[in-house]
Amino acid sequence: MARADWEAIIGLEVHAQLLTESKIFCGCSTAFGAPPNTQTCPVCLGLPGTLPVLNEKAVEYGVRVGLALNAKIRETSVFARKNYFYPDLPKGYQISQDDLPICYDGHLVIETAEGERKVGIIRAHLEEDAGKNVHDPAGGPSRVDLNRAGVPLMEIVSAPDIRSADEAVEYLKNLRSILVYLGVNDGNLEEGSMRCDANVSVRKKGETGYRTRVEIKNLNSFRFLKQAIEYEVDRQIRTWEEGGQVEPETRQFDAQAGVTRAMRAKSEAEDYRYFPEPDLPPLRVDEAFVAKVRESLPELPREKAARFQRDYQLSAYDASVLVADKEVADYYEGAVEAYGGSAKTVANWVINEVLRLIKESPEGIRATRAEPAKLAALLRLLDEGKINAPSAKTILEQVHQTGADPEEVMRQKGLEQVSDVALIEAAVEKVVAAHPKELETYRGGKKALFGFFMGQVMKELRGQGDPKVVQAALRKALDG
Repeated sequence: MARADWEAIIGLEVHAQLLTESKIFCGCSTAFGAPPNTQTCPVCLGLPGTLPVLNEKAVEYGVRVGLALNAKIRETSVFARKNYFYPDLPKGYQISQDDLPICYDGHLVIETAEGERKVGIIRAHLEEDAGKNVHDPAGGPSRVDLNRAGVPLMEIVSAPDIRSADEAVEYLKNLRSILVYLGVNDGNLEEGSMRCDANVSVRKKGETGYRTRVEIKNLNSFRFLKQAIEYEVDRQIRTWEEGGQVEPETRQFDAQAGVTRAMRAKSEAEDYRYFPEPDLPPLRVDEAFVAKVRESLPELPREKAARFQRDYQLSAYDASVLVADKEVADYYEGAVEAYGGSAKTVANWVINEVLRLIKESPEGIRATRAEPAKLAALLRLLDEGKINAPSAKTILEQVHQTGADPEEVMRQKGLEQVSDVALIEAAVEKVVAAHPKELETYRGGKKALFGFFMGQVMKELRGQGDPKVVQAALRKALDG
């Protein structure tokens, strides 16, 4: 298979649950985790005679998303009924937007192997979520939980501008970060508050048209998105090169097997029989409303990264790591303010040590008890020469777990740095005397053995020797 002769054409459809307290067309709660069917009412159950009432907060959040994605905000948009029949859709239709979505013609900038690229945003529209089918893995009856029915969603549809699985992951990470910064979504793919479908096709390099595309549904992690797209691209290339025909269909990703599997056939335009929602008037969003929302926008990730590079003298990489998660960025700035020293030093410790300690925690930065002020206190101990870097890492792990004061941990564990010249010289003398052969080899020209002697002296000092004082004493002893 001549993979290099082909290119992938990828577009993503992302459904993001909006963080309103109530549903989009009724007053039922949107809280996650309630007992099944306890957060429903006649409106979201679609009972005869009920009328939907649009949630203004959902509209505000929709405009926030559109502005952050550089999209145009339509002054008059229209809700429509998307008709299909499935057990978790109690009305037999979903209230969505079709021809006239609230946001359109935007873009999102991502980093690719070739540099920055704009990925077009075709549309971003408001709609209601469906319920959830709950299947018994043991083969018992399936049930329907309608708590989620009517929860407000923003569907964000990208143009087919993405060219690889890695770019798709980069796009989704950037989009997720923006939505979290805006405060409109919690970014939790695993719980379903953000869901992604991938439209994938391939074509020979140099072709300008599009071949048959396939939709992969409900990819709920960055890892699965990457694996599903890579498999599907290879499958389609193999199919075309073997003389076959890629069928237009909806597929699902089998994470255990690492493959996509056909779910159902898909025509080029599914017949949802859209028509304007008769119970909702056109939605009018005037310039004053848009201006008010624009003024309330927070600093977004790209803006924050540029400021971190400018104000804190960070590299583009360090800034991108810190701003990827809003809570991490806030933690970093809190530590910089509390420390008062080098912002670059704080960045190194947050990226290399704090993020390492919380890597496996679903709570993210909230999992650490080493608050910004405590990290700052630890760095001051380093600056004052009271501890060395290895001891600082040991102390940080303890503070992370217990929330204890760094200086108190230093005392309890006996980690205060040894800077007494006499003590260090005595340790050096002992080590040199214990290794006459290595001393002879060192003085014979093998200067790399300095590292061996340095390690032995630090071991003698239980890792607490001041490295600068140890080096000076050791050079004096070895070089005579």
